[in-house]
Amino acid sequence: MASTSDIKNGLCLKHNSDIYSVVEFQHVKPGKGPAFVRCKIKSLTSGKVLDNTWPSGHKIETVRVERRKFQYSYKDDTGLQFMNTETWEQIALQEEAITNADLLMEGVNVDVLVLSEDETILTCELPQSVTQKVSYTEPGLKGDTATNASKPAKLESGAEVQVPLFINEGDSVRIDSSTRSYIERVKQ
Repeated sequence: MASTSDIKNGLCLKHNSDIYSVVEFQHVKPGKGPAFVRCKIKSLTSGKVLDNTWPSGHKIETVRVERRKFQYSYKDDTGLQFMNTETWEQIALQEEAITNADLLMEGVNVDVLVLSEDETILTCELPQSVTQKVSYTEPGLKGDTATNASKPAKLESGAEVQVPLFINEGDSVRIDSSTRSYIERVKQ
């Protein structure tokens, strides 16, 4: 058993008979009343994000989760197929269990979270950012970099994201895999 003083980003804990990962937390000491910890936690089984508050010093049950490197192979009727890069073991995960699964491309390395107690596969985390070519977007406007205006673009994986107006078809862009936001144009 741990307490709220052990909470940090990425910590996995058991709450309401589900396993959650701490997305962000804040220790609050109001002028009046006891201190408390405000957390945003994400369910590793359903992907739901909850806001939760615990009084300072409250006991929490931590869970040991291992991160294993897998490589995305392909998609078929059973789900998304991944291969362990060390043991060559193959697993299938449902698309609903992965946040922003439409950003996956063949050959991308991901972290698969596995519950240490019984080897249950919880979820899969994409890399921080992904680089893909734009397969379709409206023609770009040269020199239109001063404003923050954006337009929809379809990537080679089939995902749709918002990109700046100067991006054209065939350009490679780097996208943040958690927020689906444009980071930069990549020269190749």
